[in-house]
Amino acid sequence: MEKFNSKIPDGPLARKWTKYKASVKLVSPANKKKLEIIVIGSGVAGAGAASALGELGYNVKIFCYNDSPRRAHSVASQGGVNAAKNYQNDGDSVYRLFLDMIKGGDFRSREGNVYRAAEVSNQVIDHFTALGVPFARDYGGTLNTRSFGGVQVSRTFYAKGQTGQQCLLGTYAALNRQIKKGTVTMYPRREMLDLVLIDGKARGIIARNLITGKIEKYAAHVVVLATGGYGTIYYLSTLAVNSNGSAAWKAHKKGALFANPSFVQIHPTSIPQLNEFQSKLTLMSESLRNDGRIWVPKTKGDKRPANEIPEEERDYYLERRYPAFGNLVPRDIASRAAKERCDAGYGVGKTGLAVNLDFMDAIKKQGKKAIENKYGNLFDMYKTITGMDPYEEPMRIYPAGHYTMGGLWVDYELMTTIQGLYAIGEANFSDHGANRLGASSLMQIAADGFFILPNTISNYLADEIHVPKISTDKPEFEEAEKSVVEKLNKLISIKGKQTAASFHKRLGKIMWDYCGMIRNKEGLEKAITLVNELKEEFWRDLNIPGTIYELNPELEKAGRVADFFDLAILLITDALNRNESCGAHFREEYQTPDGEAMRNDAEFAYVAAWEYKGEGKPHILHKEELKFEEVEMKVRSYK
Repeated sequence: MEKFNSKIPDGPLARKWTKYKASVKLVSPANKKKLEIIVIGSGVAGAGAASALGELGYNVKIFCYNDSPRRAHSVASQGGVNAAKNYQNDGDSVYRLFLDMIKGGDFRSREGNVYRAAEVSNQVIDHFTALGVPFARDYGGTLNTRSFGGVQVSRTFYAKGQTGQQCLLGTYAALNRQIKKGTVTMYPRREMLDLVLIDGKARGIIARNLITGKIEKYAAHVVVLATGGYGTIYYLSTLAVNSNGSAAWKAHKKGALFANPSFVQIHPTSIPQLNEFQSKLTLMSESLRNDGRIWVPKTKGDKRPANEIPEEERDYYLERRYPAFGNLVPRDIASRAAKERCDAGYGVGKTGLAVNLDFMDAIKKQGKKAIENKYGNLFDMYKTITGMDPYEEPMRIYPAGHYTMGGLWVDYELMTTIQGLYAIGEANFSDHGANRLGASSLMQIAADGFFILPNTISNYLADEIHVPKISTDKPEFEEAEKSVVEKLNKLISIKGKQTAASFHKRLGKIMWDYCGMIRNKEGLEKAITLVNELKEEFWRDLNIPGTIYELNPELEKAGRVADFFDLAILLITDALNRNESCGAHFREEYQTPDGEAMRNDAEFAYVAAWEYKGEGKPHILHKEELKFEEVEMKVRSYK
């Protein structure tokens, strides 16, 4: 194993973050006013970081490709936010949240980072409450909670089925306050196309104005990436259509290591694909599994309406296989179980690629009004899309690409391997290992943005106070701008016949079939061949109408798809290299007799951090050993 400087403080686990904060270098209020920070992305992580850093007195520039931060994909975190408040007095604690996350990630994440996330979780809830997020409350006024997958306590705080939207609006309000104060400047409808390095340090970006097409240069003392994940590599996913991994990929090509790219979460409760013309899928929150029971008919090929199948002819397969956790097993396990039942011929609906999520028992026990209060907007959304009323008949669900645990490698301070470049939220790899537990996403992105980065960034900036304002007239900016324009011209000059979306759709199908829920050596090797062939066709037959210097959504799509081809190769390579099954990475060759993931801790208890070596050259693998001092690595069991 290589010696990675992850900068995790020594000492007892529960004291690491406190010890770090007590020893970190500080920047005085007067010096903060001299320093500039660029934040890319305006979801809860990015907008949270920008508002917190602006409040501290730094000069912040924040960029998003949408017309407003309110359109960030944090809006889709429907189910809730985890925190170890233990309001239910059901045995929860910071340590138990830490254990659940380490176990849920199948022991493929750092103890220090995960414990810190659990520790900061309570501050996240307090902060969101102070920002006015309308969390559900019980009859006495205390914040209410519900349970999520992979845990046996109720620690998820929620606002009906729209928690992400409400948290994003609260964060947006905090951001607007700083914009009005003048500490933060907002740049909407800009897309980062390159990272600018000066003497090995991140000093700015090249961005394209998506309205005018103008190529713009922006400088700062540090750059923060809060750009989310790359789950849209599957084309059909629960993510917003424009979500992409390009900003992180640009940074990777400039020297930031990319960690665990094959760790991609498949969410078990998505509305199944309805036709060949869809460009995305719709998530049904994991919270529904609190009251919904998942089942399939006991008879293969049974096409009777769900309500006509009697109780004794239903297989509640999660309750049968995992009695301790039932329908609230972690997402990777629930997804594979659904696929197994459908592949075996027990699936429902016209295609057979769906299982039932049934609320009849809950409605009988609690009443329709109680269920509506918890999930009303989700039920309405489902009925609008499918025409089926989940109050009257079960929902039909099937797994879909959702979240990426992999991302840019960062140390304890959330800095990448490029000095002065930070990655926060889903853009980094740090907290979730091989599988993220539900409702830990909002927890992590808010913790990174509001509480962790504002503390750690000063350790670097304290040594930058003598660096004058960075000028965009430097040759490094000119070279980066020239490179960006050359790449855009290369794309637009192909003059082929096929759209970027058509290539993206075909790439997504390859990735889903061979590097999705189930993987094997033969399929992964085939996928590399197919992706390379499709990539060659892309650069030969892509068609982009219009020009660079105008509103051109097709050019935007093409650039992102071009990056996805390269990222796909790395994702598959990482999956091939990891000869084990862990969390959401399931290799058919490595499973227990009863079909569960079989880890190989002797050889693969490490973070796979990949280094880019140039176009057409293989990546170099670096290994950060995962050391477990507080917990024992053992086989995950939810039975």
